[in-house]
Amino acid sequence: MRPLIGLTTSEIRRTEPGEQIPHADAGREEIVLGAGYIRALAAAGAAPVVIPPIDPETVPSYLTGLAGVCLSGGPDVDPDSYGAERHPKVGPTQPAVDRFELAVVREAERLGMPLLAICRGAQVLNVAHGGDLIQDLADEVSSTVRHRRDDPGDPVVWHEVDIEPDSLLAKAVGSERIDVNSFHHQAPRRVGDGLRVVAVAEDGVVEALEVPGAAFELGVQWHPEGIADRPEQAALFAAFVDAAGRYAASTASTAPSASRSHGEGSSGGAAIRATGIR
Repeated sequence: MRPLIGLTTSEIRRTEPGEQIPHADAGREEIVLGAGYIRALAAAGAAPVVIPPIDPETVPSYLTGLAGVCLSGGPDVDPDSYGAERHPKVGPTQPAVDRFELAVVREAERLGMPLLAICRGAQVLNVAHGGDLIQDLADEVSSTVRHRRDDPGDPVVWHEVDIEPDSLLAKAVGSERIDVNSFHHQAPRRVGDGLRVVAVAEDGVVEALEVPGAAFELGVQWHPEGIADRPEQAALFAAFVDAAGRYAASTASTAPSASRSHGEGSSGGAAIRATGIR
């Protein structure tokens, strides 16, 4: 069985009537998610499922039964979530989505569930641990490294990242220096408690974070799903899915047998493993 991976969707937009198919409701909201995430996870052996960003109280229910969680990219994290004043160049934000994804990180950590956080997801991971963000790299970091293209029609921006040799990331991609695509104008500033910086760009901007000792908890600032045809990026997804498979196997092995769950040798409720729903 393929491990079931929950994939968050952090971008919600309201379409113009001219963008909609004829039978669509005018002015409807849409959840936007790049298909590259789904393809990359599926190619690595996962069964990805989309988690809609609704009430954070639903997060334990969503994560029950999953083997891992992938936080996708998307809009800027609202500065209110880490107690900062808003920079003029912060783009549109979705505070309700921020609250949902912060709850996803915390519940995944409570369960010990593998987590891969991509671009915005890496920033959410840092905020969940009490860190904050550089809100606009161009204004706040003096650098010749380009982290984002100036116009959607421009070629994709690339740069190198240096990876800590003893890190989970280095083991996953099989290298201590790789080229990455870059689409972000924000990045971790104060690194959150319990997180380790495991990759940086030439200008010192944080490019990856992980939780030492976790089975798999990693955030990267680039978009590996967009370049998953590269062996090192495919290997990153494969390492994540492998960890999810081990998690699924370990949780299945601790589940009660059907006979015990029906009360053999114990009362019915006492024999059923806690699922995390609260």
